[in-house]
Amino acid sequence: MASFATVRIAAIQATPVILDAEATIEKACDLLADAASDGVQLAVLPETFVPVYPGNGWAKDAASFAGWDELWERLWLNSVDVPGPLTDRLARSCRELGIHCAVGVNEREEQRPGSLYNTLVLIGPEGVMHKHRKLMPTMQERIFHGIGDGGDLDVTETPLGRIGGLICWENRMPLARYAVYRGGPQIWIAPTADDSDSWIASMRHIAIESGAFVVSAPQYIPAAAFPDDFPVPVPDDAPVFGRGGAAICEPEEGEVIAGPLYDEEGIVAADCDLRVGLHAKRWFDAAGHYSREDVLLGHGLLDGARPNGELREAGPRRAPDAHGPAAA
Repeated sequence: MASFATVRIAAIQATPVILDAEATIEKACDLLADAASDGVQLAVLPETFVPVYPGNGWAKDAASFAGWDELWERLWLNSVDVPGPLTDRLARSCRELGIHCAVGVNEREEQRPGSLYNTLVLIGPEGVMHKHRKLMPTMQERIFHGIGDGGDLDVTETPLGRIGGLICWENRMPLARYAVYRGGPQIWIAPTADDSDSWIASMRHIAIESGAFVVSAPQYIPAAAFPDDFPVPVPDDAPVFGRGGAAICEPEEGEVIAGPLYDEEGIVAADCDLRVGLHAKRWFDAAGHYSREDVLLGHGLLDGARPNGELREAGPRRAPDAHGPAAA
């Protein structure tokens, strides 16, 4: 049964130890300890925090056949099996601290070396609770990451509440959001690499639309974080490759109740009374009384088909007349 406790939630804005998965995981455990010392029960870390996000500022030339093999090899060697030893290390930290965490990783498949995936992992004291692979990598990410199959667009029941979410620009995909809304999330986790003002606007909108507290955990990647032996050139005219913007938004009016934090590492946290989401859904429940699936799904407006499976012609419907219903 759903619970409506007050949960202390944090968005952790941090820089990975680039291309060093074990050191990044140890840093994550230290950050979880910092958050737990402030009473945090759920902490969210950025998109592909382990071991680096392939940002447009330095990775946009990766489509070249030559010059990127060393980076690919080191990225693969420092990616994460889910579950595996690195997620076990995070689970042990969660168990010791009494905390849950969500973290973005470059996910590999040890039994089938090859493709990587942009994956969001939810971890509790007992281990991996859920993982979600990004449905559609964005721009240069497509050179690094395979596509998710969508079978993981679920909400996870936890002792803290029902947790769901999407990765970065998946949050711009209305049907992906709706698929998760159907599970009734109370807390929406959104690791990202987007540091724009429009991203914060999206997070505020999703808080209202979902009826959930939204936790946005972005990258903070200063140029100084790249090691001297980084295997591809990093532009020397950019001091930062992701300035952050960690924030938490409430579901009633979409107000930002913690953050946004820019231009530094840090933790923003808020006490989130899950009753607020329940109250908000009295007004607007996107997957409930306001969904109108009978119209938008049952009549094929979303899937391009009539109820009998025949394709519906594109174009506007004409108004009903005296001879019968509107032509489809």
